[in-house]
Amino acid sequence: MTQDLDDAGRRPVALVTGVGRTRGIGAGVARGLAASGWDIAFTYYSAYDTRMPWGGEPGATDAIADELRAAGAEAVAIEADLADPLAADQVLDRAVHALGGVQALVMCHCESVASGILDTSVESFDRHFAVNARAAWLLIRAFAERAEGEDARRRVIALTSDHTVGNLPYGASKAALDRITLAAASELAHLGVRANVINPGPIDTGWMTDAARAAGTRQTPLGRLGTPSDTADLVTFLCSAQGGWITGQLLHSSGGFA
Repeated sequence: MTQDLDDAGRRPVALVTGVGRTRGIGAGVARGLAASGWDIAFTYYSAYDTRMPWGGEPGATDAIADELRAAGAEAVAIEADLADPLAADQVLDRAVHALGGVQALVMCHCESVASGILDTSVESFDRHFAVNARAAWLLIRAFAERAEGEDARRRVIALTSDHTVGNLPYGASKAALDRITLAAASELAHLGVRANVINPGPIDTGWMTDAARAAGTRQTPLGRLGTPSDTADLVTFLCSAQGGWITGQLLHSSGGFA
C-alpha cells in the first residue's frame, strides 16, 4: 500500500502526534507510514514522559527521526505542549514549512494519569480535556484551515480508549475526542477528509505491570497483547487509497479484547 507521489514527485505528508518514545504507539505509527511512502512530521513533549512512571527517554526523538529517514522519509520532530491552545496552529505551521502541505493527521498523543470520581482534581480533569479533547479539535481545525480544495488522500485518525473506571478524566476526555473526530467525517468531507477513530485496546509500551500484562493477555481471545505495529497496520491501511471508503467509524483493533 505504497502511496503515490504527487505531480511534482513528492511523497504525501503525515503529521503524527505523541511520538516521544521509541516503544510508543506513535513511533510505531510513524514507522508504518514512513515505510508505506509518507513523509513524517511528528510531535513530542518531553516533560510529559519525564513525570510519568516510565520516565523520559533521552535521544528518542533523534533515533525515531533517523529510523524514518532510513525508511526513505523526510522527517521533522516538533516539541509541543498540546495543552497550550496556541500549539495546534504552531505545529501545523512548522510541519507545512518543513515538509509542505499535510495530507494526514494522526493523533496518538494523550494525557493519562489514573484517578477516579472521588480523587480526580479539577486541575487534572482540565488538563486531560485540554490535551485529549480540545487539542484534537484545534489540530483538526488547523489541518482543515490549511487544506486547499478537495484531496482524496486527506485523513484524520485519532486513537481512543474506553477505559473509564478508576481512570475518569482520561476515559471521559477520550469519549469527547471520539465525537470531535467523527464530526470531521461529515463536516470536512468536502475537503476529501476521511475521519476515523481507532481503539487499539491495551498495548504494552512500558507502562504495564506483570499483573496487568497477564490480565490483558487472558482477556484477549487471540492470546497476546497488541503491539504498536498492530495499530500501525490499521492506520496505514486507512491512510491508503484502499482505505478511502471507510470514514466516520470507531474501529476496534484489539485482538478481541473484552
